[in-house]
Amino acid sequence: MKLPALVASVAVAVLSLPVPAAEPVAPLQVEAHRADVFCLAFSPDGNLLASACKDRTVGLWNPVTGASVKSLKGHTADVLRVAFAPDGKHLASAAADGTIRIWDPNADEPVRTIKAHSNWVTGIAYSPDGRWLASAGADKTACVWDPKSGEKRATFKGHTAEVWGVAFAPDGKTVASCGKDKTIHLWNPQTGQGIRALTGHTNEVYTIVFNAKGTVLASCSADSTVKLWNPESGEALHTLKGHKGNVYTVAFQGDELVSASADKTVKVWDPVNGKELRTLEAHKNEVYAVAVTADGSRFASASRSGMMHVHGRSSPASGSPK
Repeated sequence: MKLPALVASVAVAVLSLPVPAAEPVAPLQVEAHRADVFCLAFSPDGNLLASACKDRTVGLWNPVTGASVKSLKGHTADVLRVAFAPDGKHLASAAADGTIRIWDPNADEPVRTIKAHSNWVTGIAYSPDGRWLASAGADKTACVWDPKSGEKRATFKGHTAEVWGVAFAPDGKTVASCGKDKTIHLWNPQTGQGIRALTGHTNEVYTIVFNAKGTVLASCSADSTVKLWNPESGEALHTLKGHKGNVYTVAFQGDELVSASADKTVKVWDPVNGKELRTLEAHKNEVYAVAVTADGSRFASASRSGMMHVHGRSSPASGSPK
């Protein structure tokens, strides 16, 4: 089966990290991976930045200096997603080899390998308390796992095509999934039963994410839009239009929303009124990934060329106003 275009190309990965404004030093550029970076994740304390790469490795970086901390090896195919546990003691990676690997960031070998899906594992997300790990698969299912034992807790079946993303609600009582079938499904992780399906996108849905209060669910799609939903009622709140290509990922940054697109831009939005606030145009290729620190002070982005940037919330690098 074929994943979206964001996992289909090869490039030289370079890490470009503008130093915080308090340190007037020229931006750093570090040749990181020699292949595309598909996903980024900050550790809860913001001191590590993890990257998922086509070269089958997970990279760990110092997000201030750009220095390589460690390269985690073990997957036998493209690493597609990474996610830190809420306590920061473990990092999960998902790959096209059908496995999820659980790592101690301070060790070189995985703590556990979970044979998760019969096809590519395309999404992962920890529950807020860290007890559970949700996964999305190209086998049309989403699952919930015990990351400590590797045992499966639930399997969600309802999508009619590949599932691209998963997310836990902040209270841990709902899991959301999205996929190639243009839909979003909400599930009860305790019972495995579906709660509701959200429809409205006109092309495949790549990523979903809840805001900190769990009152808004954001989704992004190959239809070039970002949609905001009320997960309780299923009501579509806003459709954010401005990108001119596939929107691959979204992330909440405090009271703002960040999106990354094939149009080579990162946009920042006001999710309350659906207005575009500013656009970052530093990337020269399609932007595949964004990640935000837990305190919302910085966000990182990665493009098709492998170039990654880390931006301060109010840094000039954050882009020009709309």
